[in-house]
Amino acid sequence: KSCQCSKLSLTYTLQQFRPSFDSFAFFSAKMASANREMAVYCFDTLVSHYNNEETPPPEFDEANHPLFVTWKKIVNGGEPRLRGCIGTLEARRLISGFKDYALTSALRDRRFPPIQPKELPFLQCTVSVLTDYEAAEDYLDWEVGKHGIIIEFTEPVTNAKRSATYLPEVPAHEGWSKIEAIDSLVRKAGYNGEITDSVRRRIGLTRYQSTLFTMHYSEYLSYVKATRGVGHGINGTSKPATALS
Repeated sequence: KSCQCSKLSLTYTLQQFRPSFDSFAFFSAKMASANREMAVYCFDTLVSHYNNEETPPPEFDEANHPLFVTWKKIVNGGEPRLRGCIGTLEARRLISGFKDYALTSALRDRRFPPIQPKELPFLQCTVSVLTDYEAAEDYLDWEVGKHGIIIEFTEPVTNAKRSATYLPEVPAHEGWSKIEAIDSLVRKAGYNGEITDSVRRRIGLTRYQSTLFTMHYSEYLSYVKATRGVGHGINGTSKPATALS
């Protein structure tokens, strides 16, 4: 099941995901870390889609993990702006997972128009590999900057079930305390009532960790030229397509 970023600063909200440690049993015994080759594979996948050709084989080892792919656009040296982000909190084969979510996040994130080939020179890709899922003792049993968090709770009046997640970098990026992060996440889960300590105590929290790797399109072209002897651009050219902001 997939989940999406829900605002421009790395925020992720669950879609129909309920944490179950049975679903985490599919994790690889040997934990993988996000790396350059994973980001290269995501760019390869997107460029190959535009060129209507086969994606070059990946250069990283197979494993089973939850994962995310995030695309951002940088124009005129400004702050990177989100263009798409979708991933899964359930373990998947990394190769098929990154191939699927590279395209899904670039082309089918419903909050944004599909990324166009002319945008490629302005793109950066971040791959995230999630690890170390643990059931927390309570809603404060986690560390800002270290843990991503998944919350589940039932609304006090309607008994509606709510769930949402933030990746580890979100609370630190926003400068939140743990309670501020929890309260923000409760809102992102769709709860509009007063957030009291009683509401917070209803929360079941799962914490996890992640590794990230970010690559800009220019770095991708340099990597491909150095390792394959030719760039991998639109229509098979070694130069990026002319892009408009």
